[in-house]
Amino acid sequence: MWSYALKRGGATAVTLVAASVVIFAFIHLVPGDPIYILLGDTATPDQIDALRRQLGLDQPIIVQYLRWAGHALSGDLGRSIFFQAPVLSVIADGVETSTLLASMTMIWVLLIGVPIGTIAAMRHGSWLDQCLSGAAMLMASVPTFWVGLYLILVFAAWLGWLPSSGYPSIFEGGIANLRYLILPSLTLAAPNAALILRLTRASMLDVSREDYVRTARAKGIRPWQVVRRHILRNALLTIVSAFGFTFAALLSEAVVTETVFALPGIGRLVVQSILRRDYPVIQGVILVVVVLYLAINLVVDLSYRLLDPRVELQ
Repeated sequence: MWSYALKRGGATAVTLVAASVVIFAFIHLVPGDPIYILLGDTATPDQIDALRRQLGLDQPIIVQYLRWAGHALSGDLGRSIFFQAPVLSVIADGVETSTLLASMTMIWVLLIGVPIGTIAAMRHGSWLDQCLSGAAMLMASVPTFWVGLYLILVFAAWLGWLPSSGYPSIFEGGIANLRYLILPSLTLAAPNAALILRLTRASMLDVSREDYVRTARAKGIRPWQVVRRHILRNALLTIVSAFGFTFAALLSEAVVTETVFALPGIGRLVVQSILRRDYPVIQGVILVVVVLYLAINLVVDLSYRLLDPRVELQ
């Protein structure tokens, strides 16, 4: 396993270099100039040239990339053009919200998707299976902003149980502030739980047709033990893969939900930075997301061996 981890680490480094080149090139191909956004239309040519030199945007793109990559290796992702603060600190302000939101969402997904998917697989072809599968399709097809607005209407406006927007840090108000993320996490959990539900059902149905499952049943093992020890355990490989990539996607793709609930997360930060042409923040966020994807992918691959010792990592 250690040799596999080292090889994957080398491949990850190469992937990061390639990704950094692509990120830097495409960001600078986006139309627009951050100088004009910062100074406005009334800026004089001298002011524009001075600020461009100050930010290093007058250098050739190759020089800008090498300087940015060199600083990134030391943990310095540059300075935000709009916020006039280190990019890492700007990203850190949104990391707490996005990480907690993604974590709470995955808890809902785990509590909803896997048990209901298991029930649907065990009642395959019955009316219960049809109802659960239909509900999953409905959950997956409804837009997240619609779900979020109705959750706000019911639980915030009508019942007054939960706040409708914003998120104060748990470092300021304690763990009680997590209630601000309950509605957003439920909004994101709806389509993702439907995905895990369908995936759990399909994976368990595939495993249940294997010879060793039929043998276990022929031996008279209790049905719930067959499900727990033979079917669900072997179906977990596919489910874990989906969990890993779903969590990584939630960290960066919850733009609509963060906008509906006015959450200061990573997704909303990216959209605002694109509108402001804040190149350092955009590059920093995308690079961090790439690192997260690669790290989660590595963890998922290594977890296969823990879930099933028969899996060979090569």
